[in-house]
Amino acid sequence: MANSEQRFTRSIQKAAAANHAAAPPATAGGSVDHATLVPMRRLIVNADDFGMTSGVNRAIAESHKSGVVTSATIMANEAAVDEAIALASQNPSLGTGCHVVLVDGAPVSQPDSVQSLIGSRNGDLARFRAGIAHLAVAAVSRSVREPEVHGEASAQIERLQSRGLSLSHVDCHMHSHILPAISRAVLRAAHDHDVRAVRNPFEPAWSVAATHKSSSLRSWNRSAQVTVLRALEHQFLSTVKQNGMKTTDGTIGIAVTGLLDRDLLTRLVNAMPDGTWELVTHPGYHDRDLSAAKTELKESRAVELELLKASATREMFQNKGIQLISYREL
Repeated sequence: MANSEQRFTRSIQKAAAANHAAAPPATAGGSVDHATLVPMRRLIVNADDFGMTSGVNRAIAESHKSGVVTSATIMANEAAVDEAIALASQNPSLGTGCHVVLVDGAPVSQPDSVQSLIGSRNGDLARFRAGIAHLAVAAVSRSVREPEVHGEASAQIERLQSRGLSLSHVDCHMHSHILPAISRAVLRAAHDHDVRAVRNPFEPAWSVAATHKSSSLRSWNRSAQVTVLRALEHQFLSTVKQNGMKTTDGTIGIAVTGLLDRDLLTRLVNAMPDGTWELVTHPGYHDRDLSAAKTELKESRAVELELLKASATREMFQNKGIQLISYREL
């Protein structure tokens, strides 16, 4: 496991230990009438990174119109955000949320107002830390100021709402709201702006087991991280409840980010129990813009695009009795 991954895992273990005693008991879904009470399988298919590039935008729109994507989250300060907003407006059946970026991006706020989130500066240009591992270390060491996280999340939500978007939910780039300090601030910001749903960034054990690929080092590392992260879920659900928000029973496909294909999706569908789940996806066209973008997910986006658009994928969900919904229907 790489040094950054080791630091990330150790930081999560410290956060879990520090917060275990303080976290009150919570049940899945917080205060909502949760899907675990309903004997059916419902699935939100969310496409992340709306606004990253024009090719990603086009892939998300196509995956919704002719495929199975029901939801997408927009990055408020990325290069193709204006086009993403236009596409969201043209596709009102697509549930659209805010993909709050606190790593691997630039702030919407003035950098001096979010100094605890900044990883590098070059004159007037400022960027967040590179990767969630560095944010996790800073959050656990209390170097990240929650009011600054709240301010930046609010600025990103406001930028999208000011363009006429009615946001269905929030999530965070690289699932950074797994960190208690981040989730507290982001959920407060969402609540303050009348956004009433949030991704549950924790992958259940059944999903990890169904998709684990023993031949893949990436799969081993991601599976181990997802398992460690689950120790923070109770505190997250308590924060959801405190803010009167809604969430799902969990998010699937996290451990196989960058690896998702038809075989793995079939395993997930076959293993899925009753409840409401979110499948996280990253469709896109691997073009020049994506090659230049700061993301590890490049070739895999084209694979996911074809998977999400395929009629066989929709037929599989239908044959298994899985109802496709968006966050608006929670």
